Amino acid sequence: MQRLGLEFPQARCLHRHALTVRIGDLNYGRHLGHDAIVGLLHEARVRAFEALGHHEWDVAGYPSVVAELAIEYLGGSRWGDELEVETAILPAEGKALAVYQRLQRPADARSVAVARVALVLLDPEQGRPVEVPADFNAALAAAKPMGAD
Repeated sequence: MQRLGLEFPQARCLHRHALTVRIGDLNYGRHLGHDAIVGLLHEARVRAFEALGHHEWDVAGYPSVVAELAIEYLGGSRWGDELEVETAILPAEGKALAVYQRLQRPADARSVAVARVALVLLDPEQGRPVEVPADFNAALAAAKPMGAD
């Protein structure tokens, strides 16, 4: 099977969010389900945007929508596991933001998943994509990456 081979851009890591696997996050195999991973990544992404002084649902007046989502599953996780989501946002290119996230289990330094999300900002009146606003780009440029620490 061909793998996606997503690489998390550690040098652009801007935010870390700790969370715990809840009982409702489990699938029939009693490990973290794919639908729950999407929800946990979303929560961490919202927190990362907040740390930049923006809301994911209102980036300088424009709501964001997920245009693309790719997840590479690397390991399992079970109920009660303490996890950490790292979020990296690449510099905006035109009308899209590339957000990378890595879900890890700090207790044993194992990666559970790596994801890439393409976010598009929409004009709320016309429903069409818009350029990423300058003030969001400025907040992104001013953010201090966590790097490899």
